[in-house]
Amino acid sequence: MKDSYLIKPQLDETYPCTKYGKGIYLYDTEGKEYIDGSSGAVTASIGHGVNEIANVMKEQAERVSFVYRSQFTSTPAEKLAYKLKELAPGDLNWSFFVNSGSEATETALKVALQYWQEKGRPTKNKVLSRWMSYHGITLGALSMSGHVGRRARFAPLLEDFPTVDPPYCYRCPFNETYPNCQLMCAKELDRAIRRVGAEHIAAFIAEPIIGASGGAIVPPDGYYEEIRKICDHHDILFIADEVMTGVGRCGKNFAIDHWNTVPDIMALGKGLSAGYTPLAATMVTDKVMEPILQGSKQIMSGHTYSANPQSTAIGLAVLEYIEKHHLIKNSEKQGNYFLDELKKLQQKYSIIGDIRGKGLLLGVEFVSNIFNKLPFRTEVNVTKRMIHKAMEKGLLIYPSSAGVEGSSGDAVLLAPPLTINREEIDKLLHIFEEVVRDVQEELQIEGFIHSAG
Repeated sequence: MKDSYLIKPQLDETYPCTKYGKGIYLYDTEGKEYIDGSSGAVTASIGHGVNEIANVMKEQAERVSFVYRSQFTSTPAEKLAYKLKELAPGDLNWSFFVNSGSEATETALKVALQYWQEKGRPTKNKVLSRWMSYHGITLGALSMSGHVGRRARFAPLLEDFPTVDPPYCYRCPFNETYPNCQLMCAKELDRAIRRVGAEHIAAFIAEPIIGASGGAIVPPDGYYEEIRKICDHHDILFIADEVMTGVGRCGKNFAIDHWNTVPDIMALGKGLSAGYTPLAATMVTDKVMEPILQGSKQIMSGHTYSANPQSTAIGLAVLEYIEKHHLIKNSEKQGNYFLDELKKLQQKYSIIGDIRGKGLLLGVEFVSNIFNKLPFRTEVNVTKRMIHKAMEKGLLIYPSSAGVEGSSGDAVLLAPPLTINREEIDKLLHIFEEVVRDVQEELQIEGFIHSAG
């Protein structure tokens, strides 16, 4: 189109127009091929153009696409809720369907507050969270987010919920090394609770693996077990934000399954529908539902499109596709190979400071000096250079924050569809290495890479 009135992410940039996708590939209207190395926004987990899902979309649309949740339930919504009950750990048995991850985490916040209200303890109305976290763009979700850049513009409207440092072993906030640290990053939650007062705190929310705000930061062994113990001790709910990490992305059903921990509330999105429809969910334990069922008998939240049969039919089909094709096992297997190969690149290119992640959610952090982990100056725009260079070469990767306080570093996420095979990973790696090599050479010429010491 000659003139566009679509508000795009960056208004002064020109974006290619997509024509179609198949598997891990996308194609624009000029015929250029792109490897979707980030599943879009870590969303298209079963790849593009899956006929089985398209058929379900058509069949459901021919029956009924929309009913309002206060008037009808539907078979797809009921089946999807039951399927999630089977997959989720512990007694996370109840599902509230919404349209996006931001809505799912905000619903989690509301459920946590309502739980304590229904138990006669309304002073428990704060939700603690970590710095270097991102839980969504709506005001409640953003209040819980410790993403400095995304908070800045709306700071006067936000609650000061982020209080705890992230479990960022590469840049330990306490200048310690695991396991000698004795999980100081987890135990900081205990100190934060004591300072605020447990009588004021409803819940603590965390991404099991920190995604866009940290570049796939993986906490050390024992971290969430300690978090669970602290929450239980202070009578505080634990919310796991699995919007990016759930539904097989990290090599298990949910990333929290890597730790022997069951949250009280869990938010899902992205991979729940694999990008085939807007769909997310807030899952709630029997424990949290009990006082609500005995009290008001309703969750005070709702959206016009909540639990609509079109989206829930697609979500159920996606989960069945993942199960049928053993994609969670593939995520673990291919993710281990991918991680090992990225670590080989780390040995070749001094710009790569750290490689981390689980399954097919992997992060690469870039530094100007590998010996002291010195980040690049913000104005050098290393992440942006990586994204643009990769796109030129036909590879899509996802920008991420990193560095001290998540505001002075550069990282990208590599998170291809869970369907990817080894040959496709090798092709992705070949292009990614070219990107890293070219950007490193540019930065050396421009004098932005520092020598040892």
